[in-house]
Parts: sequence; structure tokens; C-alpha cells
Amino acid sequence: MTQIDQLPLLWEITGPVGRLTLQRPEQRNSLSRSLVAEMDSIFMQVAEDPNVSVVVVRGSGTKAFCAGADLKEREGMPDDEVVACVDAIRHCFERLAQLPQITIACLNGVALGGGLELALACDLRYASSEAKLGLPETRLAIIPGAGGTQRLPRIVGVARAKELIFTGRVLPAAQALEVGLVHAVFPAEDLDREVNAVIENLTTAGPLALRAAKWAINLGMRGDLQQGLLIEKDAYAQVVPTYDRREGLLAFKEKRPPIYKGH
Repeated sequence: MTQIDQLPLLWEITGPVGRLTLQRPEQRNSLSRSLVAEMDSIFMQVAEDPNVSVVVVRGSGTKAFCAGADLKEREGMPDDEVVACVDAIRHCFERLAQLPQITIACLNGVALGGGLELALACDLRYASSEAKLGLPETRLAIIPGAGGTQRLPRIVGVARAKELIFTGRVLPAAQALEVGLVHAVFPAEDLDREVNAVIENLTTAGPLALRAAKWAINLGMRGDLQQGLLIEKDAYAQVVPTYDRREGLLAFKEKRPPIYKGH
């Protein structure tokens, strides 16, 4: 296991899994400038790591995944600094969204504003039954500025996203599940165990196949169906000549678990 322990973040790599923990529990894991800068640096590094297949993001403590921007830090900032801070968060979350690895948000508590935008930039979202999710920015006379107005409609649909953003309504976890904002909700004490089960399932799949599937989905969704099918064709062609594909077929024939090597 390799580990970088530098507050306000904890970054650990164990085998094919990287775990990023926001470590500002007293501030409800809010997004300070130093936290965002360190998080962006970690995402830049892991994007180039072929040995990591899954990245998990969670908050420390039991109350918050991430409560959004650090508003105390923003207090008194000139307008141009505020814009620069939001730009940095947006850039960081886009880097997360573009990671080739499968990314998981483990929502162990409230995910509000930028905190929910962080979760929206992940591929998968699993929540504690005590979590609350929302984009309340309009209540502060601003709008979501780190991807919320774009990613939320693509996940829950345009009409639902408009209602949530316009009203700033905060959803309990059960309602977030109903609208498709999260994939599953678990009792708080079971969340880590259940997310670990998802991770175990993902890490038994072919790592190259996971990357190719994510690339095909993300890129294909930018165009029409015919363009998407061509992208899928290209992605499929990339995995055909790999060792892992041959190993998967052989393991199926021999009725044993495959041993994938990522090439």
C-alpha cells in the first residue's frame, strides 16, 4: 500500500484501488483552496497510473461527505478571486470526470453545493441513509458553478434538475434514490462494507475493458446514436488483441476465475 497523508486530504492506494478522503470534518469537509489544489494534483497523477482501476472519494467523519465551498474562506474575497476559486474547483472536478478509472462517491453524509458537484463528477454514487443531497446555491443568489447545471440534468433529467436547482431543495437519501441521483442507499453502518462489495466486483472485471467501456459511454453520449456506435466499434477493437480478452475466454472454458493483467 502506498499512502500520501497530507492534510486536508488522505490518499491511499491498495492494489488496484485508490481511496481519497477529504479530511476537514470540523468544516464538514468543505472545499478550501488548498484542498482543491491537492485533490487536483492527485487526480492528475492517478490519471497516468495504469495499475489503479477504481478511485473512491469519501468524506471523513460521519456527518458530511462534503458541504460545498468553504464560505468562511470566501468571506471578503474580491469578485475576481471568487471567480478564480470556482474555476479551480470546476477544473478539478472535470479532471475527476475525465479519469480513465471507474470513480465512486461514497456519500457518508451531507453532499451540498460543490459537494454534490464532486459526487456528480463520479461514475457511481452510493449513499448512507442519513445523507442529504442538494444544490442550494440559488438560495445564496448564485448558481452551481462546478458542473452542477450540466451534470445533474444528464443524470436525473432536465425537468427534475431544473426543479432541484431552481428551488435549491435538499433531498434525503431515499428521495435521491427515487430520482436516480444515487445508485443505492445503505444504513450508515453498512455503507463502507457495501461499497467495498461494489469495488470487489469491479476489480474482478478486466481493467482494460472497464476503461474502454467508460470511454465509449462518455464520448458516445456527446453525439447521436450513429456516432456513438462508431465510438463503441473503436473501443471494442482496442480490447480484441489484448492478453486479458484471451485470458477471459480461457478462464470461461476452464471454469475458473480469470487472472487479468491489464494488457
